[in-house]
Amino acid sequence: MSDELEKLLNQVHDGITTFDFDGNTTPCIIIEEKKYDEMLSKVAGTSLSINTDLNILQDGLGNVFVEVALIFSRGNIIEKFLVNAKTDLVFFESLAKTSMLALSSPHSQYGKENVFMIQLPRPEKAQDALEIIRNALLPKNQK
Repeated sequence: MSDELEKLLNQVHDGITTFDFDGNTTPCIIIEEKKYDEMLSKVAGTSLSINTDLNILQDGLGNVFVEVALIFSRGNIIEKFLVNAKTDLVFFESLAKTSMLALSSPHSQYGKENVFMIQLPRPEKAQDALEIIRNALLPKNQK
């Protein structure tokens, strides 16, 4: 394994999951409780937008990582999470399908309480990213 690949694997966020929300598989990023509470306290009761960028990193050998960057319009909040697309492809499939992303603390009941939902303003970006991810997951010699 290359040093770069090992470095990326060590940076992958552990709290990547999905849950059922109104019959749809919804992607969710679980954030450490203190950080989650601080984030919510900064934006609670305000109208805001959240720019969601998906920065795709690939090596041509079938390893794909996606940096999910969330930039809040209020509260001076920028959060970045590295996701291993090989092990969490369903996260991106559900993101492309629902155009929704949930943030939650480890002690919340996903889909029921204390979940912060983000509606993607441009659903086609998630769909385009999913296509790039799927193509990149196949090593160049298998395409």
